[in-house]
Amino acid sequence: MGTLLLSNGKIVDGSGQDSFRGHVLIEGERIREICSQKVGIPAADEVIDVAGAAITPGFIDMHSHADWHLPDPDHPTLMKCLVEQGITTIIAGNCGISPAPYNAETFQYVETLASILMDKPIDYQWQTMSEFLTCLEQFKPLVNIAELVGHAAVRIAYAGTRRGKMKAAELSHCLAKTHEALDQGACGISFGLGYDPGMYSPLEELKAFCLVAQEAGKPVAVHLKAYSWLSPCYHSTTPQAHNVKALQEMLNIVRQTGVKLQMSHFLFVGRKSWKYAARTLQIIDRAVRDGLDVMIDAFPYTCGNTTILATLPFWFLAGLPAAFKNRKALLRLRVELELGFRLVGFRYHDFQVMATAVPGWEHLYGLTIPEIAQKWNTSSFQTLLKLSETSQGGALILFHTYSGDAENQKPLEAVLKHEQCLFETDVALKSKAYPNPAGLGTYPKILGTYVRDQKLFTIESAIKRMTSASAERFGLTDRGLLAPGKFADVVVFDPDTIAETPPVGPKPASKPVGIKYVFINGNRVVENGDYNVGERSGRVLRL
Repeated sequence: MGTLLLSNGKIVDGSGQDSFRGHVLIEGERIREICSQKVGIPAADEVIDVAGAAITPGFIDMHSHADWHLPDPDHPTLMKCLVEQGITTIIAGNCGISPAPYNAETFQYVETLASILMDKPIDYQWQTMSEFLTCLEQFKPLVNIAELVGHAAVRIAYAGTRRGKMKAAELSHCLAKTHEALDQGACGISFGLGYDPGMYSPLEELKAFCLVAQEAGKPVAVHLKAYSWLSPCYHSTTPQAHNVKALQEMLNIVRQTGVKLQMSHFLFVGRKSWKYAARTLQIIDRAVRDGLDVMIDAFPYTCGNTTILATLPFWFLAGLPAAFKNRKALLRLRVELELGFRLVGFRYHDFQVMATAVPGWEHLYGLTIPEIAQKWNTSSFQTLLKLSETSQGGALILFHTYSGDAENQKPLEAVLKHEQCLFETDVALKSKAYPNPAGLGTYPKILGTYVRDQKLFTIESAIKRMTSASAERFGLTDRGLLAPGKFADVVVFDPDTIAETPPVGPKPASKPVGIKYVFINGNRVVENGDYNVGERSGRVLRL
């Protein structure tokens, strides 16, 4: 078994302790030794002098949807952007939408929900979570993966009731199947409460699923029902700000069940929602002081990818596809959107098309809704409808004004520097699309912009939250730290130059700079910033 020494680096071990100069000795798939520069250089079969560079554990993406790509034999071509920014492990199956469990009779509904996440059709060779994880092992994943079981996937697979309160027998069956998935290695449960069918699920149902996770000692990751002060997922007559209401609903469930809560992509949608950042973070602090096990995660951008249907209210979605032809419904929708946009503080030009899901419309990628409307010589409202209907909800958009914009990023910075905040990409990867910059530069941006340039937090704090804190959150006991015996997931980067390469005008984001090496389970997956073609060194992590 060969040995490899990374010598003379700045070791940031993931513990949060002060960095130090030293060496990391890798033997096979694990770390054999960590030693200070003061004690001399250990012998090794190969030595790489990384003087001036930082050596850290591999970065863990807390909120990924790449499980929809891993069954594709050619997935490294699409996913290499992840390892080229230092990601070695992903937590997938988020927002309630996991590829398992699979029911051939009903899975078309899950595929509709997941269409914005998929790049190619999937050859389903599994039904249960265990079978899915076994298939991923056979496909040899590029990165390590821990999988959540999705609430929506379970409900669609095992309940005949599409929306709203399930029959008692249906709920019991769904809970049993969720427990089974957790026993088979799923690392927790995910909810997508801003999407169908989660947005229609009663709180008692969510509580029941959370109790299953709590009994298994695993967390729940929740896409909240609202991320703006006014949301289409609640009736407009609700007196409380909708994002505050959604947060408190989940915290109440945590109080009742004792489950560990990971709040996904903690953000504030629309300019008039930004003011709620301080208030909601105070609510998080209060919950933690009260003993609740609550953490959040976020990406370092003021835009994020979502379905074009996210702009439409729940009552209109419930009537699809017929609602697109209902003149009365369309009139009501137009009035509500115009009023809602003004109240929340965003405009049509805040919606940028990543992919249309319509052959022949590729020339629209990267354009905003008003820019497309100009091409089509129609209104922005009609353009939104046409994109939604023709794509059958499959159009993928970059939604801007997430927790700030180019002129004001204070809400985003408040979230990122919070001690309870971990980091994620939440990226929908597409081979043909205008890319979400998070898929290329999330971790380099954190380390370059927020650590080095703005000094929003220390490199030790950033690396801990990218690595050991994220690993601990989902029970990954042998990753996330540079320590003897841990698996050798390692990143080497230049702290003086590491940075994203952001979009400029019509030019999209591209590969980051400053990443020198990335190792996954001891294998050199990235060298001099480039993916080593053919390397597939990831593991399926059954928890």
